Amino acid sequence: MTDTGVEAAVEWLASVAPDPGACRREWERDPRRIALLPAGRRWDVLILPGVLGYPTLDVVTRLVDRPGPVLSDFGDARMGFFVPPGTAARWLGTGVRGAGRGTWIVVPHPGRAVVAGVRWLIPPDGSGTLTDATLLELAMHEAAAGSRE
Repeated sequence: MTDTGVEAAVEWLASVAPDPGACRREWERDPRRIALLPAGRRWDVLILPGVLGYPTLDVVTRLVDRPGPVLSDFGDARMGFFVPPGTAARWLGTGVRGAGRGTWIVVPHPGRAVVAGVRWLIPPDGSGTLTDATLLELAMHEAAAGSRE
């Protein structure tokens, strides 16, 4: 990602922080820091177990040129797909957790590979691109069906 793309991604992520300027300044001082950002404003996050998340990501990236941001945590045990706000409140799915309004997400700087055990598999591009929840659900079904074959 270009420096301009990273700057746009920082702006987009920091815009949901209680103090966006402070969030940006912290990342400028030390890009290895993580931010704790509220979900439910510009995005929700659907959290899948890694065993389902990776094949789902493979399906999603075959279907769209640019999916929304995707995070992976400690040892790739879980993956978080950034989806439109309100998705988590409506989501019904076994083994999938939703982070929406009232929850907070640990987010690394978008230009860093790994920070505190959290990494971007697909960093935000700053444009607000999110993964469509219906597309994600279909991709999960295809990924789950493929794992049973």
